[in-house]
Amino acid sequence: MASMSGAFIVPPGQGRHLDLGNFEAVVLATSAQTAGQFTLLQTQSEPPEFGPPLHLHRDAAEAFFVLEGEYLMFIEEEQTLCPPGTFVYVPRDTPHTFKVVSAGPGKKLNFFSPAAMVQYFEELAEAEATGSATPELLDEIAARCNVDVLGPVPDSYL
Repeated sequence: MASMSGAFIVPPGQGRHLDLGNFEAVVLATSAQTAGQFTLLQTQSEPPEFGPPLHLHRDAAEAFFVLEGEYLMFIEEEQTLCPPGTFVYVPRDTPHTFKVVSAGPGKKLNFFSPAAMVQYFEELAEAEATGSATPELLDEIAARCNVDVLGPVPDSYL
């Protein structure tokens, strides 16, 4: 629900749902809604051992807030266990990844500033829906979205 000033509220259970195969994303705030200031997604149903390839964002900083499950965050050469309630900030151009290390699924908020990454998740969801998701396609989507993939794509990601 948006107001005349551009303020908006996303009630619980709302937002645009993207099915990414092994996990889901809910788009809570887009570039258009925030005048390019930030984007906010909730990623959820991330299974144990799930995680993306090592990567960096050329156009935005990324922050995570862990809601459920435990994550092992890899930022540059550091590894840190992140239980629910943990906040993580990753500056732009900083290599990072994560892995769900809890017995149950992970759920977290993903904040990008300035606005970024919604197109990445939309294109990945489309590839998953059509059965065309491959590591090669992931590299192409990432390149279009100012992401450099630095490591191999884990089997759990696609």
